[in-house]
Amino acid sequence: MTFCLKSQIIKPEDGLEINNAVILLHGYGGDGKDISMLTLNWKRHMPNTIFICPNGHEPCVINPSGFQWFDLTKEDSNYILEQSIIAENKLRQFIDEVKQEFNLTNSQICLSGFSQGCMMSINVGLTAEEQFSCIVGFSGKIIDQNNLKKRIKNTTNTLLIHGDNDQIVPSTHLLEAKDFLIRNNVPVQTLMTKNCEHHIPIEASSTALNYILKKI
Repeated sequence: MTFCLKSQIIKPEDGLEINNAVILLHGYGGDGKDISMLTLNWKRHMPNTIFICPNGHEPCVINPSGFQWFDLTKEDSNYILEQSIIAENKLRQFIDEVKQEFNLTNSQICLSGFSQGCMMSINVGLTAEEQFSCIVGFSGKIIDQNNLKKRIKNTTNTLLIHGDNDQIVPSTHLLEAKDFLIRNNVPVQTLMTKNCEHHIPIEASSTALNYILKKI
């Protein structure tokens, strides 16, 4: 099957059965190959998991060799929300295709992402009709709390990780997201990594892996 989003796909080795999936969403200007680096360690601990890392649905405006989930060249919150919802719809189509191709349900799928990919994982994950196994977000935020509050349909277990020295997406967004999720009855765990900027350090990757292993 050809998916609606071009993807890096890492299947279980030696023809092992696929019991679950981790969908990894890259950050602004990145691509599926970038975020797939997380799987180099994770796959050794998850032998029956398929890892799927799609490219964003449109080229990045400021880095045409990469992709974006939504445009960030306009400092207009309404425009950003509008563009992010377009991306949500594309991702929902993509997830449906993945579920059909590999005979999976939401409960067998972890949604994870970095930065803009984290933002999309939260929005897509919490507005689905059925819960996912978990949501794992690195260095992101909630795009629009008022909008998401109106659309939440489930309480998928969520882990959020952020570097305390992040200059791109300030770490205060982690605390704001945690407060929002608690107020909306979403089980949430968080980790603030020390002396860390806008990237995914080993501590964050290991913490995320251990969390996913308990949920998937």
